[in-house]
Amino acid sequence: MESMSPISCPTTPRWNQDRPFLTGRFHQETRASSKFADSKRSPLDSSSSSGVDQAIGCYDTPVQELIVIDDLLSALVGIEGRYISIKRYHGKEDSIAFQVDPSMDLALQELAKRIFPLCEYYLLIDQFVESSSQFKNGLVNHAFAAALRALLLDYQAMVAQLEHQFRLGRLSIQGLWFYCQPMMGSMRALAAVVQQASTKHFVGSGVLNLLQSQAKAMAGDNSVRSLLEKMTECASNAYLSILERWVYEGIIDDPYGEFFIAENRSLKKESLSQDSTGKYWSQRYSLKDTIPGFLANIAATILTTGKYLNVMRECGHNVQVPISERSKLTIFGSNHHYLECIKAAHEFASVELVSLIKDKYDLIGRLRSIKHYLLLDQGDFLVHFMDIAREELNKKVHEISVEKLQSLLDLALRTTAAAADPRHEDLTCCVDRASLLTTLGMHKDPDSSSIEDPVSITGLETFSLSYKVQWPLSIVISKKALSKYQLIFRFLFHCKHVERQLCGAWQIHQGIRSMNSKGTAIPRSSLLCRSMLKFISSLLHYLTFEVLEPNWHVMHDRLQSTRSVDEVIQHHDFFLDKCLRGCLLLLPDVLKKMEKLKSVCLQYAAATQWLISSSIDINSQSHPQQTMIRDTTVTESIFNFEREFNSELQSLGPVLSKGSQAEPYLTHLSQWILGVSKE
Repeated sequence: MESMSPISCPTTPRWNQDRPFLTGRFHQETRASSKFADSKRSPLDSSSSSGVDQAIGCYDTPVQELIVIDDLLSALVGIEGRYISIKRYHGKEDSIAFQVDPSMDLALQELAKRIFPLCEYYLLIDQFVESSSQFKNGLVNHAFAAALRALLLDYQAMVAQLEHQFRLGRLSIQGLWFYCQPMMGSMRALAAVVQQASTKHFVGSGVLNLLQSQAKAMAGDNSVRSLLEKMTECASNAYLSILERWVYEGIIDDPYGEFFIAENRSLKKESLSQDSTGKYWSQRYSLKDTIPGFLANIAATILTTGKYLNVMRECGHNVQVPISERSKLTIFGSNHHYLECIKAAHEFASVELVSLIKDKYDLIGRLRSIKHYLLLDQGDFLVHFMDIAREELNKKVHEISVEKLQSLLDLALRTTAAAADPRHEDLTCCVDRASLLTTLGMHKDPDSSSIEDPVSITGLETFSLSYKVQWPLSIVISKKALSKYQLIFRFLFHCKHVERQLCGAWQIHQGIRSMNSKGTAIPRSSLLCRSMLKFISSLLHYLTFEVLEPNWHVMHDRLQSTRSVDEVIQHHDFFLDKCLRGCLLLLPDVLKKMEKLKSVCLQYAAATQWLISSSIDINSQSHPQQTMIRDTTVTESIFNFEREFNSELQSLGPVLSKGSQAEPYLTHLSQWILGVSKE
């Protein structure tokens, strides 16, 4: 159950403890001395000052009955009598017991003991009312205590009427027991509630759940159940007032921390563009462990309703649920009308916020813009950028100037078709310090370190684009989502780089077609270059047209019919996760193979110029001995590249086949790759 968290609240005045007669606490105090007892003596025994020292057994039974009735009337409101005392037991749980003079008539003792439980219930309830009225115990306990106080006033009025009948000589001890019986069950049930609430220090939801569970347990006693339901309704009014402000305005007005929704004020909306874990939307407002039972099934709806209204308010869009759709929330009556009110408020908040981010902030247009740049849907600017930034990107990571890259990126954007897009100014560049495999946590085994030497990593392996996203779109396109876009971009960008390098190698081969290359390694090198180019082109085609485009269209269609921001976030995250998996970024074995193949392609492309020039030189050599040595070296180099490429390509097939059992789409990729390897 819920316990109060440390909060700032007013303190109870000291005179509440120092002067108990002002608060009624003297009812709960035991008699300290005979002088204190004398002050409480009934007028019936004022005839002699020594009567109090006599045992009640000294009197006749009719006189004893009058004395016992007088003492019982005092005990019913928590005051000791002359022959009835209050005994307190201190232990694991403090308890109270009433005791009678043992010399009292046995029949009178028996009847008195039947009434004692009611006296004890009164004391327990009265003590709870006093302690729960302190500020620190919260609004629910305040409201519950107020309802109990009103009930105790009626109870005290009944005792006063009984005392009046007694003064008129019309009340016997049997009559007193008769009038006390009807309220015994109700007071017993309330005493059990307050005793458990006090012992376990329940507040807020804990008190409401306790009252509800006790009311259900009393299903066989209609009067007691109705009373407990009335108490629950009274205690919940303050709680429902907090709930009303949340579902109608998106504001938590909870001075004592009782509401079942917690607000983490340390998380600001600005963190969405910086926090890669995306905690803001899930943790800025969250459900506590203890939720009122009558709200448990709709707690998630209540949480999102207030979150939606809060987002709109932080956008400066001051929206509240229309007055026509607002009504005071009450638990009982009208067939749980409060559920309908909450659902109506949720529907209104959902539609309003989705309309706001779709229409005013153009969510779909923003996502399409990100697709153009980070998923390489609009590639002309990238080709231009790779041309003009080639020198800077070829530098080591620590030597790269991000400012220079940004200026080159701006130039590429302004001089291509991207200039027509007003959102191109939100595009920025960044350079990571680690390779893609390291970023994804796949550089943990010794074999993977052979793929890339961290010291030799250049900007081509670590370059990425970022995108400035403003509130409230940052709820959907958070830093966490952008990180996923960037992982996909880095993989695509590097594949594009490999393709460009192989295209350059192919152009070199095409440039010497007119020359006589018979008897050289050039024809074999040309075939190898063609196989590599087909491999990387097939991979890019698969990534673009088999993964990104279909998944984008599925997400786009789903976003058209969404009715809440949570659905939007869900569809967007699903799209990104599907793309990450489809682009092999969540499959370590496959990705490492791909990176190794790309590494071989880049090494071959870099060596092509030397291989071609060496082959040409061999034809023009006049010394047979030197020609033979150089021809052997060139041919062996091409054989090595060919053998390594084909070996890696063929070993990729079984890896894809194995993975296709869990990831069926790998079968399609396997067909593309194996088709390339057979040619």
